[in-house]
Amino acid sequence: MKICLSGHYGYRRILFTMAPMVATMIITSAYSVVDGLVVSNCVGNTGFAAMNLIWPVLALIAAFGQMIGAGGSALVSKSLGEGRIRKAREIFSMLVRVTVMVGIIVAVLLVVFMEPVVRALKADEAMLPYAVSYGRIVAAALPLYMLQMAFQWFYMCAEMPQAGTAVSAVCGILNVGLDLLFVLVFGWGLDGAAAATAVSLAFGGLFPLFWFSSRRNVSRLRLVRCGSDLASLAKTCTNGASEYVGNISLNVVGICYNLQLMKYVGENGVSAYGIIMYVAFIFAAVFIGYNSGISQVIAFNYGSGNRKELTSLLRKSVILVGVGGLAMTLSSELLAGVVSGFFVASDPSLHEFATRAIRLYMLSFLLCGFNMFASAWFTALNNGVVSAVSAFARTLVFELGAVFILPALLGVDGIWLSVSLAEVFAFVMSVILILSFRKRYGY
Repeated sequence: MKICLSGHYGYRRILFTMAPMVATMIITSAYSVVDGLVVSNCVGNTGFAAMNLIWPVLALIAAFGQMIGAGGSALVSKSLGEGRIRKAREIFSMLVRVTVMVGIIVAVLLVVFMEPVVRALKADEAMLPYAVSYGRIVAAALPLYMLQMAFQWFYMCAEMPQAGTAVSAVCGILNVGLDLLFVLVFGWGLDGAAAATAVSLAFGGLFPLFWFSSRRNVSRLRLVRCGSDLASLAKTCTNGASEYVGNISLNVVGICYNLQLMKYVGENGVSAYGIIMYVAFIFAAVFIGYNSGISQVIAFNYGSGNRKELTSLLRKSVILVGVGGLAMTLSSELLAGVVSGFFVASDPSLHEFATRAIRLYMLSFLLCGFNMFASAWFTALNNGVVSAVSAFARTLVFELGAVFILPALLGVDGIWLSVSLAEVFAFVMSVILILSFRKRYGY
């Protein structure tokens, strides 16, 4: 079955088309899981906790690439749906250039100021050198990491999501191979894991940069000469603000989780949260991959005025993300002990603590998928304001409030349950927003 944005999408076609995008996001998320497994088993708990302490900061900044990809791909797909191919290429090229420029600036700043950043995260003296060194090495690859995150959305615009999957697979193989080489063979410890991650991220950004510039690229999307287009840049940022705000909020919440866990539990709490995040990254990657693919189809049909197909895509997507969320929740409840054992099997008390934490936290995935799709739905319709409000309220308002309030009432269990409470409030808000705008968009 050929992948293209136009035409009717039934369940089979949706699953076939979105599979490469989902696979791409899962493989990308697996980088950090591999690092976690290697570091926790070969470097030790202090290095593992240090890596988990600084990673949210790095991911928060790299999320700029996701904003460009999410907002820009919706704008590009809409332009393609309107038949303006040259305009779509110029917008795409301009956004790639902006991503590189911003990435270089923030990478330099992070390398210079990494130690003050780590100290602000309340790292103790044992964790400090590990976190600073890991952060600086990965920060050096941030410009290309941003590009990788942006290109993951544009592959679908080019109707070649399989290429994104292939690139992510190569990145994953590089990460695993270099982890084993640098950490186990060369004995470079946490620095080796950081170097492996940096190299894999660099490849993920460089390859599509060359490919979309190459004459071998026969897709409608390619890098061309372009001037400044502040209107399209502003529209992209507004449109992708939900993904950026959501990612920023998620990582801000992650930092606050670590602060609360250092207060209530200590180093073991941060380690347990790190394990949860690895599982959550994989599960969330399924929804992110689905949304990054279906958004382009939605935007294309919105641009071409096919309102009947919009209604069909909305209905089918709600059913698919609901079934997916139920399957993820059930699997996490059944396999929590096995998952935590991969990371901390040698520490029985931490293993028991992490297992309970996983089971409580993962209840949130019953509603998480629907809330993430609701935000992506409005991004695809080029309504960045509503999408951003949805993402902002879900994470920064509901979850951040819960993570500071529930522990005072329920203790440590309140930290793990706070995300589920936030998803309940976000679900109510998402339903209201979708119903409120159905007349405006005709779905």
